[in-house]
Amino acid sequence: MNDTYEITIAGCKRRLKKFAVNDKIDIAAFILFGDVEVTEKSAEALLQKLPEFDLILTPEAKSIPLAYEMSRQSGKKYIVARKGLKVYMGNALSVDDQSITTHGLQKLYLGEDDAAEMKGKRVVVLDDVISTGGSLQAAVALAEQAEANVVAKCAVLSEGDANDRDDIIVLGNLPLFFK
Repeated sequence: MNDTYEITIAGCKRRLKKFAVNDKIDIAAFILFGDVEVTEKSAEALLQKLPEFDLILTPEAKSIPLAYEMSRQSGKKYIVARKGLKVYMGNALSVDDQSITTHGLQKLYLGEDDAAEMKGKRVVVLDDVISTGGSLQAAVALAEQAEANVVAKCAVLSEGDANDRDDIIVLGNLPLFFK
């Protein structure tokens, strides 16, 4: 079996390694960390597809470089929904998060100051890959708790069933590899 998958992302050709999620499914792992070219070009391409917005909200951690770059290019602030509660977060909001690449249930937290800043703002929820949509749904729930208006949900890539969604903005699609 081929252990890589070739894809072109925002004009950049990449070969992604495949990893087992369980004994029946492999995924082609898209890791944005360290790939400055894909990060910059994906940010530019996503910004061209988005409606007007005030803030970017992204779950920790792999999409943070993309949120930063989209913030830099657009001049709009980004906020990170954290996977752990920090002492400086005050009366933080929280939601449960279940992701295909993380074992078990985790939580996402939005600090009190970040929640206050999001209130009434047009927010784009951003992730690196949308697969089951668990992390995306958790980030949207945090934005809604903060009384923000989610104007778009986006990612560089969708995967599996998310490839059929019409409520997300993506640059490309990844298949799931069934054994």
